[in-house]
Amino acid sequence: MNQTSLHVALISETFAPEINGVANTLLHLSEGLRQRGHCVEVVRPRRADERGAANTEQLLLTRAWPVPGYPGLQIGLVSLHKLLRRWQRHRPDVLYIATEGPLGLTALRAARRLQIPVISGYHTDFPRYCAHYGFGLFGRLVGGYLRWFHNRAQRTLTPSAGQRIELERRGFTRVEVLLHGVDGRQFNPARRCTELRRSWGLGDDDLAVLHVGRLAPEKNLGLLGPCFRALQAAHPQRQLRLVVVGDGPQRDELQQALPEAVFCGMQRAEQLGRHYASGDLFLFPSLSETFGNVVIEAQASGLAVVAYDQAAAAQHIRHGHNGAVASPGDELGFCAAANWLLEDAEALRRVRLNARQHAGQQGWPAIVQRFEAFLQAACQHVSGPLAGPAQQS
Repeated sequence: MNQTSLHVALISETFAPEINGVANTLLHLSEGLRQRGHCVEVVRPRRADERGAANTEQLLLTRAWPVPGYPGLQIGLVSLHKLLRRWQRHRPDVLYIATEGPLGLTALRAARRLQIPVISGYHTDFPRYCAHYGFGLFGRLVGGYLRWFHNRAQRTLTPSAGQRIELERRGFTRVEVLLHGVDGRQFNPARRCTELRRSWGLGDDDLAVLHVGRLAPEKNLGLLGPCFRALQAAHPQRQLRLVVVGDGPQRDELQQALPEAVFCGMQRAEQLGRHYASGDLFLFPSLSETFGNVVIEAQASGLAVVAYDQAAAAQHIRHGHNGAVASPGDELGFCAAANWLLEDAEALRRVRLNARQHAGQQGWPAIVQRFEAFLQAACQHVSGPLAGPAQQS
């Protein structure tokens, strides 16, 4: 237990029960801080089902605005005056700004006006996302804004060492790594369900090739079909089924392209754990992740993961030991890595056991403690990035 209780304001445009990596991470960080005796105030957009919900000292709901072309996501809008008035009455010791949209920018301005220390989180690589949506030039502008934004925080936390190096190359300063953890109770091989596998058309000795995540263009999901068909061609004697868990703007397109696949839609909590544990091989073809929580969730569930050698995969997968990786962008290498895992049943069993053992060491308590240390250090060094002209916002 910490000796000094902090008042931490956590600002984000996404939060649980929304299903995405950022929301999941922030839920664990906030709950972990509360368990360690800190007061956590969450500032986030109001969801559509919260019209009657009231603000409290630990929760500020702001106006929400949908993101065009990206159903289910929204940005938050709040006036600078409202935040100044709130934080003058109940001053936080430190802010953690997890998203860089209008809500995060207003919170940054308020913190600089009030000289409250700020830690920021780089959870999403928006410049790369812009390229996937055909806005390459806009992506460069976004990249400049993000550098400006994060360099006004005392620290920027990013979830992988590779992302830290990339950000420093782009001119970001004071970048530190804060890994993501996994809940070994929710994601556990014990949740494997024979009935669920039968609903997918699989018996005990058949193989479920699984993908879990948001179904969107930046996830490189066009590789799922070619990789799965390559596995079928290489192992005609095996009964394989491609199972896709999740939802998003690309779902209809994927269902047309993959008529043989089982689409399970969005799953939550225990049901999500059951779906993971009922798989055998996990395909993660994304090239745009700052981390990719699904990698360690799949490992914790006892799956053999195939991914590109970056972000979470680079940190958590030892090729041939607890998963398989390919060089980023090497589609043939990705398919070959998946095929290698299916060539030897004993090797696949060993990889799955090793994956579970590794993920069992990636619990949230140690990560929350490191996060707490960053927050406490920020409170002890209010000078620096927040000093001088920053008072002018």
